[in-house]
Amino acid sequence: MHSPPSFALIGAALLSNLASGFSCTDSVPPLPKSAFLRNPLHHSPSCRTNSYSEENFRQRIPGDLSSSGNFPVMARGGGDGTALSAAATGDGTAVGQDLNLTTGKVLASLWGASGVVYILAKAIKRVLPIALEPFIKGEGVPLTQFQLAAYLITCVWFAYVEGYKGFQLKFSPLVVSRSFTLGFSSPIHHLLLAPLYSMALFHATKKRMIVSWSVSIGVAAVVAAVKRLPYPWRNIVDAGVVIGLTWGTVSILGGYIISLVTGIAPIDVDPALPEKKE
Repeated sequence: MHSPPSFALIGAALLSNLASGFSCTDSVPPLPKSAFLRNPLHHSPSCRTNSYSEENFRQRIPGDLSSSGNFPVMARGGGDGTALSAAATGDGTAVGQDLNLTTGKVLASLWGASGVVYILAKAIKRVLPIALEPFIKGEGVPLTQFQLAAYLITCVWFAYVEGYKGFQLKFSPLVVSRSFTLGFSSPIHHLLLAPLYSMALFHATKKRMIVSWSVSIGVAAVVAAVKRLPYPWRNIVDAGVVIGLTWGTVSILGGYIISLVTGIAPIDVDPALPEKKE
């Protein structure tokens, strides 16, 4: 049997904390299915502050969109600010925010997001042999039909609960959003610990940090209990963990690339940054 992997414990404890479904975001109007349109306004201070009226926007958008009254626009802005959020127009249409990417922001965000992906990948690498043990000749006793069904059901459950609901809908957008709040002007400890910063384990709202650390500790306790399970039940649970972490890795990479290419921050995602002290 394989010894319990330390990185797998860390990865599962810290990176699965959103799988519980907790969220610190406020309610935001539903997003349109169409892609965001970059408005052709110049990058001026007045544009950053969203001082343009709805009528100004209508005059600058093609007639077919303007006449429909349901047109998506993107609010330019960001600059050196750290808060990345979504807004809405008067008719409830969601508005994205430009990241105003600079070399410093790209490099810092890349370190933050890729550091999280690295921890996930290390966890997957350590747990994968345990998950595959029942199917490796000479490694373990073949599964019964009931155990095989439990194996498949566990994988599907982890894919939905941890992979889709936990990572794709909550944790991965949070990581991407927070990573893009970093730049060369950020405090040195934020840059050095960018992966942990991106996971909202520090420099976050009080509620966000309580949720992150509480669930992380709770998941660590569950992982410690799982490793005591007999064969093949530990292998079955680890298979689900591999599926969930793999889904999370892909969703973080995909979300980061989309934001990097489009220059738009993840929508409907609160980076949960603490309020600046006066």
